[in-house]
Amino acid sequence: MPKAAERRRIGVYYAERSDDVPPKALVRNWLLAALRVEGRRAGAIGVRFVDREEAARLNRDYRSRDYATNVLSFPYARKPLVDGDLVLCPRVVEAEAAEQGKQPLAHYAHLVIHGTLHLLGYDHVGRRREAARMEKRERKILARLGFADPYRSRR
Repeated sequence: MPKAAERRRIGVYYAERSDDVPPKALVRNWLLAALRVEGRRAGAIGVRFVDREEAARLNRDYRSRDYATNVLSFPYARKPLVDGDLVLCPRVVEAEAAEQGKQPLAHYAHLVIHGTLHLLGYDHVGRRREAARMEKRERKILARLGFADPYRSRR
């Protein structure tokens, strides 16, 4: 269970909900697990669950990609504490989970951890070595939380 100070530093907000959207406590635990593996602490981090329209607008405005995506990361500071925002789109996350034969909760955990690693400076786009390093970290964190390897089906 996160300490009271950690709970205050990590805000979880729901503009969009579904039966499979994880509760705040789980989201915080996943995020903190990723930070701890990296030996880092949360500054001010917000996690927001949004509808397709908002996800598409943010993706278009900040990444020049005109579609709703599963998770977006907006890092603001990395040292001494990690500050940033994560934005997840439940409809996209849950559709992907169904397409990939994954449990929605496991896919949410993976994407929160993936997004948190982006807040920490990991970047997999166009970088094979960095992508492999990031995936290895994701597997390690997810395994510690009791989740299966999210990349296993790709092999």
